[in-house]
Amino acid sequence: MTKIDIAARVLHRDGLMLIIDKPAGLPVHAGPGGGPNLEALFGALRYGLPKPPALAHRLDRDTSGCLVLGRHAKALRRLGRLFAEGKVEKIYWAIVAGAPPASEGRVDLALSKRTDKSGWRMVADAQGKPAVTDYRVLGSASGVTWLELKPRTGRTHQIRVHCAALGCPVVGDAAYGTGGGTLQLHARAVSVPLYPAKPAIVATAPPPAHMLARLRACGWNS
Repeated sequence: MTKIDIAARVLHRDGLMLIIDKPAGLPVHAGPGGGPNLEALFGALRYGLPKPPALAHRLDRDTSGCLVLGRHAKALRRLGRLFAEGKVEKIYWAIVAGAPPASEGRVDLALSKRTDKSGWRMVADAQGKPAVTDYRVLGSASGVTWLELKPRTGRTHQIRVHCAALGCPVVGDAAYGTGGGTLQLHARAVSVPLYPAKPAIVATAPPPAHMLARLRACGWNS
């Protein structure tokens, strides 16, 4: 992969938290076999502190956009509570194949992890963990739709499974759709109410290059 200037991808920085624009195609941490990963770059983000920041949550390898890091243990505990209590609002953009049944709506579909000989995947399961995603159509063109998605819970692969359940899987999703190209899913913005007496901190990540053509076709103007 091309060398990444991680410091150039910082969207917000304060004493407790960093928000960075994660590139698509890079896992946030090393898998069992090692290999390139985002955490290996965090040493460049110490900004005077003795230790590098750490992940407050995760994004899939092929998802780009806003990723929150805690700068030290106390910050990570505070961020962990905010995420666990559902107080961090996340907005995703996706290009999906086809269209959902309505211009806006909510998917309330519990999920669980299923493992077999070919690996693991998330599946709809009434006995699984609750998973809720709100969606809104922002534009469409040539058989694809541009969606804004707000996950109200934080399950693994939640948006990807919920889009597939709507009948419009994310373009490029080989696990829950038909694949073909890079996953068209982007963590567009995040709002973190980190300081009780201050407004929530909001960061917005520019869409990645591999999504620009379809976003513009669907009506997005940069």
